[in-house]
Amino acid sequence: MYIPKPFNEPNIKVMHDLIRANPLATLVTTESTGLNANHIPLILVETGSFGILQGHVARANPIWRESLSEIESLMVFHGSNTYISPSFYTTKEENGKVVPTWNYAVVHAYGTLRIIDDAVWLRSQIERLTTQQEADFPEPWKLTDAPNDYIEKLITAVVGIEIVITKLEGKWKVSQNQPEKNKESVVVGLENRNNANDAEMIGLVKRK
Repeated sequence: MYIPKPFNEPNIKVMHDLIRANPLATLVTTESTGLNANHIPLILVETGSFGILQGHVARANPIWRESLSEIESLMVFHGSNTYISPSFYTTKEENGKVVPTWNYAVVHAYGTLRIIDDAVWLRSQIERLTTQQEADFPEPWKLTDAPNDYIEKLITAVVGIEIVITKLEGKWKVSQNQPEKNKESVVVGLENRNNANDAEMIGLVKRK
């Protein structure tokens, strides 16, 4: 990933926070026929240098049989992103030297894919993923709320995947390359646009 110096985010905790908040990864693997991309929610286990990512795929998905495990895989986690209009910049009125751009935060995680075909491991992974995603509900759903034989049958239809992260890259392109007055006017522009999706980006621009 191309990362100009102003946009580099080296802080592992910050990258881990984005992964936890946006667990649906684009998992890019290499197969004998070429590249393949799947979209899979992954749980982050904070251990080792960069952590471990764990998930599961449908047994019918050929990724677990056809991916070349000796070749590194890429997982892309997308955080907040939004269009930035030239009209947001204070300097537009001064010299007109402004163009549209896109602000975003993204993490790339690298590692080799390990397949885990184990019912106990899978049940634990699914329980942890469910607990994480149900945490904000007033009455969180639990795996035990469903009939056990139903869950056991579903578990046989999936296969576990695990990736020990060997490299993390973070890119936070959130107007750091703009003069302070443009950063401030970007915040105002996003606030005036009153788009619910912009709320997180406003915070990122203010913090960077």
